[in-house]
Amino acid sequence: MKREVWIDWMRVVACFMVMVVHSTEPFYLGGDGSLILCKADMFWSALFDCVVRCCVPLFIIASSYLQFPLHYDTGTFFRKRAVRILVPFAIWSVFYAFYWGEPVQNLKDLIFNFNYAAGHLWFVYMLVGVYILMPLLSPWAEKVGKKELLGYLGLCFFTTLIPLFRDWLSSDPLAITYGPTGIPRQALYPLWGEASWNGYGLFYYFSGFIGYLLLGLYFRKFVGELSWKKTLLIAVPSYLAGFAVAFGGFIRRVLESCGGTFPAAGNVNMAVWWETTWVNDTVGVALMTLGLVLLFRKIKGEGAFYHKVLLPVSQASYGMYLCHMVALAAFSGLFRGALGIGEDGVMGIWTTPAEIKLTAICSFVTVALVAVLVRRIPKVGRFIMG
Repeated sequence: MKREVWIDWMRVVACFMVMVVHSTEPFYLGGDGSLILCKADMFWSALFDCVVRCCVPLFIIASSYLQFPLHYDTGTFFRKRAVRILVPFAIWSVFYAFYWGEPVQNLKDLIFNFNYAAGHLWFVYMLVGVYILMPLLSPWAEKVGKKELLGYLGLCFFTTLIPLFRDWLSSDPLAITYGPTGIPRQALYPLWGEASWNGYGLFYYFSGFIGYLLLGLYFRKFVGELSWKKTLLIAVPSYLAGFAVAFGGFIRRVLESCGGTFPAAGNVNMAVWWETTWVNDTVGVALMTLGLVLLFRKIKGEGAFYHKVLLPVSQASYGMYLCHMVALAAFSGLFRGALGIGEDGVMGIWTTPAEIKLTAICSFVTVALVAVLVRRIPKVGRFIMG
């Protein structure tokens, strides 16, 4: 199968984007759960996090484009995915259980969920869920026509508006989303068949990451080579519109919760409410994803840099995702200790963006080197890094 160069570029960039997201989190998460020290930090948190918020959907589209519909039987597909995804995941789950928190309790918790101290591992559960659906949907994906697929994509796109509907209809802004602990809020505004005894409403099965699975399929089957002019005419407005929704929504919610007076602080539910418009299944993120995929598809370069640097990093990107929080936590603490915090830092209002960029770049370079080298260890390397 011919290598899709643009997919490798997209994977590497998406991996760096993940590290930018996690480098930004300390500037709005803290205290009792939510803490933004100053107005400048609100702006920087919104800017850096929103610019890269479509990183996870990009990974799903990459998997969909390459794997969906399946190229081989279900058993072979699951065996390959188990070796590539589940074995490294199990190794790193156990590692984090001993690395952060109380090991015995962490190991018990792994029976039912990931270790919340290593919260980025939620991604693997979602990814495996998407993989489980692929064999079921593959026969349909092989035969689906363009108009039919567009209809389902339109339905999935509509579901990205639902979090905003809940926000608009709810009288309590802290009753509309799920917290990062994984525990759902008690008051979720019911829509189209949802009730206290039924969480599976009309659009439940078309929401979430399934839309990105179908979008990857659409690009693979029906989107040919587009000119730069047509690409930019679609991609740039799409990305900017999505960014505006995510960025503006975050700023509005922070200002509303603190009345324009900083520090803005509250429990973790407050931060989840701030994040409403940049959650992965919301319209802003979907539009940014569409824009970036169109741009990545224009990348054709296969020179020495691609083969010697970018391709090995792309192949190690899953392992980088699994292990990056170790390096990122260390670099984040190092730079915050050296440069200070917020407007009181050594660079004034520029302290926060400097720390975010330094943390993300240093983490990415370090983890890329480690993951590529470990992956080359004979027999065991790929079991560790995927």
